[in-house]
Amino acid sequence: MSRVAYVNGQYVPHSRAAVHIEDRGYQFADGVYEVCEIWKGQIVDQTEHLERLDRSLRELAIRAPMARGALIRVMREVIERNRVKDGLIYIQVTRGVARRDHYFPPEDTPPSIVMTAKSVSATKNEAAAEQGVSVITTPENRWARVDIKTVGLLPNVLAKQKAKEAGAKEAWFVDKDGFVTEGGSTNAWIVLNDGTLVTRPADHGILRGITRSVVMKLAEMKGISVQERAFTVEEAKSAREAFITAASALVMPVTRIDDTVIANGAPGSIARDLRKTFHDAAELIKLGGA
Repeated sequence: MSRVAYVNGQYVPHSRAAVHIEDRGYQFADGVYEVCEIWKGQIVDQTEHLERLDRSLRELAIRAPMARGALIRVMREVIERNRVKDGLIYIQVTRGVARRDHYFPPEDTPPSIVMTAKSVSATKNEAAAEQGVSVITTPENRWARVDIKTVGLLPNVLAKQKAKEAGAKEAWFVDKDGFVTEGGSTNAWIVLNDGTLVTRPADHGILRGITRSVVMKLAEMKGISVQERAFTVEEAKSAREAFITAASALVMPVTRIDDTVIANGAPGSIARDLRKTFHDAAELIKLGGA
């Protein structure tokens, strides 16, 4: 079955979907995005993702392309047209199409919006979680406002390619003081010997991950302590467990950091349990006919 994309008011074959060459997302990375998990015919944490999308738009002074209700209707239509039961939906909004100029275009310039949805193999992801993944570390070189989910991801792309070439799944950025900030597309966590979870505070130094927030809620439900503080690479390498979180990965155990094997080299029990029970704490919105 051919995939379908939504581009500025039209549902078009994915292979023919296009935006104008002077779209400001293409010219300046002047746009934001969101990604929601689709799990067993349900949109996961839709409300939180769309609230974060609204925040990103406000921070960059980009107008919302449509009302929340209309956006949700388009999301559902894109998912259903692509017959996705387990996968991801991607939403991107830019400042629109205008003559190339660093200044904002006229206020009546309509923002551009694109949505796509794709199926993801749950079996493949579970197999990765059973083995655990490796991460490498790399110096933090991004702008200071990584709390905004912009499409300006070149440092992330380079970091993740560096990880791939090293045989790893993810790269953790490390600030000038030696503390881990976050991954190229994930939030970073460690587990202390007493079972306490540690993750960096969601200030302007990292993106406030929606999956991260759900894991914190799940930890509270389970009576697991969480510390929001920075941790060093060395502390991570000597931790009881480590893992990463994202809508595309949920809770993914980390078994190696650079050349250091974490604990016994197998996914830890806490990360495995958080992954298994993740959707118990998530918002689940059922799609029609699913």
